[in-house]
Amino acid sequence: MSIEYLGLSEINGPLIALEGVENAAYDEIVELVVENNKKKLGRIVEIYEDKAVIQVFEGTDDMSLKNTRTRLTGHPLELALSEDILGRVFNGIGQPIDGLGSIVPECKRDINGLPLNPCEREYPRNFIQTGISAIDALTTLIRGQKLPIFSGNGLPHDQLAAQIVKQASLGADSDEEFAIVFGAMGLKHDVAEFFKKTFEDSGASSHVVMFMNLANDPVVERLITPKVALTAAEYLAFEKGMHILVVLTDMTSFAEAMREVSSSKGEIPSRKGYPGYLYSELATIYERAGIVKGSTGSVTQIPILTMPNDDITHPIPDLTGYITEGQIVLDRALHQKAIYPPINILPSLSRLMKDGIGEGYTREDHQDLANQLFSSYAHVGEARALASVIGEDELSPLDKKYLAFGTALETTFLAQGKDENRNIIDTLNKGWDLLKMLPREELDRIDTKILDKYYK
Repeated sequence: MSIEYLGLSEINGPLIALEGVENAAYDEIVELVVENNKKKLGRIVEIYEDKAVIQVFEGTDDMSLKNTRTRLTGHPLELALSEDILGRVFNGIGQPIDGLGSIVPECKRDINGLPLNPCEREYPRNFIQTGISAIDALTTLIRGQKLPIFSGNGLPHDQLAAQIVKQASLGADSDEEFAIVFGAMGLKHDVAEFFKKTFEDSGASSHVVMFMNLANDPVVERLITPKVALTAAEYLAFEKGMHILVVLTDMTSFAEAMREVSSSKGEIPSRKGYPGYLYSELATIYERAGIVKGSTGSVTQIPILTMPNDDITHPIPDLTGYITEGQIVLDRALHQKAIYPPINILPSLSRLMKDGIGEGYTREDHQDLANQLFSSYAHVGEARALASVIGEDELSPLDKKYLAFGTALETTFLAQGKDENRNIIDTLNKGWDLLKMLPREELDRIDTKILDKYYK
């Protein structure tokens, strides 16, 4: 028999305190009834002797110390799961908001997940094709990888996320099951509608599961959304054998929600006011990507975050870079040149790229081609710096060729339409077309046999 507690001892922002609690557990879900009719959910975030601090998901606006009854459920927040979640839209804590009724669950899973034994992990192999040349050729996404996108306010990361969701595939010759889990935190209504309409119009919505936390939804819900999304992804990957790509946007909203709740709890702040456990909280999310031995499925993550003031040393991108396996960096200068997607390839990298490309995966020239494009584009920066000092007319003929190469790379290779889906072979061929603008003796990062075959 469950005990019901009448009244509260304290209310502070999204947090409430309850005294005289028995047999409570950390992360346990509690049911709250306000004014005998309105039901809310909360989560225990702190316990001290017989006192419990509870986060209220729906906010505490209409709650007082005397009008609330609290009941402990005895379990953490669980998500109802079945294959029917594909094509559905849920709120930030996993409740359906698309008007299609509740999910008939095949099972329920704790949203906090279980720690994955490192010895049970399988090394990520095989690439995921996004249809975006700058990613597929130069910062290739590998199954089981976590590859974040570092953006800034006003940059088109939402359009890029939508394009990745529409176009991502395991390649034209793969018959394996593939699906997308899309988790959004702190979205404005117009952006949420943009994502929904884009997925529906493109026909992608049938293999997309959406978890939407809007800007006017409670802050506390934002802390739950990525965990709910990853619980759905793990179920589809490890129990249904599917390859799942998880797109999370915007992790900055998640971190700021954490800072707000931490401040309400009176915790001592760390860098920029964020709590000292920001690193471990981000790690618990990012480390849920991977491949488990014996499973045919995989979970791949693309978290998207906006860097405050475009500062890549800010705590959120800084800590994210430590945990993840590379980054894709969007550049404001490229965006101002009307280049979409404005991916700056020089600070971008994919640490697992070398193990999922080449012969048997993409094409045997892929690694050498990528190395040469990076090297040549770096030379473009030097030529542009020199031209700004002495003038373009005074440059050597070779430097002028590099300037033309840099412009062509940005306008024909990096830039592509928002609905343009390039396969990996087209992308690699475009790379070779660019390298043919340079003398053969400048291509010092490519094996001679590969040069003989592709540089004609």
